[in-house]
Amino acid sequence: MSTFQSEENAEFAELLSNFERQPEGGTIISIGPEAIVVDIGRKIEGILPLSEWRDARDGSPSIGDTISVSVGPRTEEGYYELSIRKVERPKDWSGLEAAFEAKRNIRGMIAEQVKGGFRVDIGVRAFLPASRSGVRDAADMPKLVGQEIECRITKLDREKEDVVVDRRIVLEEEQGARRERAFAELKEGDVVRGTVRTVMDFGAFLELSPGVDGLLHVADMAYTRVGKASDVVKPGDELETKILKIDPATKKISLGLKQLQEDPWSIAARTFHVGDRVSGTISRLADFGAFVELVPGVEGLIHLSELSWDKRVRKPADVLKPGDRIEAVILQVNPAERRIGLGYKQVLGDPWETISEKYPIGSVVEGPITNVTQFGAFAALREGIEGMIHISDITGEKRLDHPREKLAKGQTVRAVVLEIDRERRRLRLGMKQLEPTTVDHYISEHRPGETVSGRLIEVSGDSAKVELGEGVMAVCQIKKRAETTPQGESARPADISSLGAMLEARWKKGGTGGEGKETARAGQVRSFRIARLDSSKKLIELELAS
Repeated sequence: MSTFQSEENAEFAELLSNFERQPEGGTIISIGPEAIVVDIGRKIEGILPLSEWRDARDGSPSIGDTISVSVGPRTEEGYYELSIRKVERPKDWSGLEAAFEAKRNIRGMIAEQVKGGFRVDIGVRAFLPASRSGVRDAADMPKLVGQEIECRITKLDREKEDVVVDRRIVLEEEQGARRERAFAELKEGDVVRGTVRTVMDFGAFLELSPGVDGLLHVADMAYTRVGKASDVVKPGDELETKILKIDPATKKISLGLKQLQEDPWSIAARTFHVGDRVSGTISRLADFGAFVELVPGVEGLIHLSELSWDKRVRKPADVLKPGDRIEAVILQVNPAERRIGLGYKQVLGDPWETISEKYPIGSVVEGPITNVTQFGAFAALREGIEGMIHISDITGEKRLDHPREKLAKGQTVRAVVLEIDRERRRLRLGMKQLEPTTVDHYISEHRPGETVSGRLIEVSGDSAKVELGEGVMAVCQIKKRAETTPQGESARPADISSLGAMLEARWKKGGTGGEGKETARAGQVRSFRIARLDSSKKLIELELAS
């Protein structure tokens, strides 16, 4: 090497040495949750990330401590960026080449803004492309001039003295490192504070620390139903949330806002009990029932079958609509499954509880036909009460092939209550029982005491069944009478033990002995006297004519 070259290298080393920035001393004046504010003897203080302190030193910082820091560019808030990491400045071309090969960071001073970027003094002239400056807004580019930065050499041509540096890659690595440190400090269950950065329909993204975001899903914003996230939060809101889940692989963090409040279902478990009468608002309708909001975050379901005692309710909208304020009875409470079963018809009262008093057997009722089937028809007596008229009880005039021959939907009919089954909620009605019969006609045309003719149909003990006409049956009863002696004294009871014997004695013909005697038997026609007529029971009672 010539003497000239030696002198040239010495001058270059001295030039680099002159540009090398020595660490400055500073005094800690305040300590925040994420950064330390340091007085570095300038008009504006510097900011040192607290995470960098923890990485470099043991123990906690204290106000008044004196520390050695390197001063970097200004932040968006106007503070100087400080670092306690030692960044070497190469002394010569060999040092620059070593830093280039090792991809080590170096320091430099931005001398001026030029076309397409900046000229940076790292001991030699280097070029920093604008796209790799780390500044996004072109209007902020001039603010870099005069600032010392940390950068990395991406191109080095010693012969052409062509050096290109990159600041953005350093900033991105620092941000990534801060994010990793911040992410590592978070744990599921932690309560953290963050700022709403972006709001989407499905949720909001919160910035928990620089480079660390969490998703607050719309389902975790409130216990009440939330349509979209913008109904609850907006960009810039500061919220305290709970970390629900951390995925180390994808670096995704799920947050919850409602989890910081008591679960309303826990309140419901203490408040609501089976049999309670409660009030609420219809929140929504489904095919199978109606949902009622009892308290914010707690809904109960009125199943379709519990809307009315009338089982023919086809959809909830037939009875209720959203927004209705109603009362209901709690039928079931299951906080573990977040379910409350409600009954609406129970508030109205069960009409079947008093069915026997309201419609006793034998009473005459009236109502419209609601449905006609193959086996009969249904008539509505009142809300929730229907009676069934079997096809065999519609008319006595003729045999029907289908109830439609006599009845139609909407037709009002009168009928008699024949049977009540409260347990099965069934009421049997009959129409033909109100039709006049041959017995009714016979009773209306005769009076007690009249003598009539009838045919003996059946004899049994002290009674006999007598046919007075086609379809007209009567009953003949015999009362036993005691015999008297010629002197008028009572003797033993008559030795007549049956109506057959009485009839045989009364109807005997001819002389003494067995000659001409006729035994009473079915088919005989004799005279009777009407003893009693009861039109309500269709009953005719007879006695033997003298």
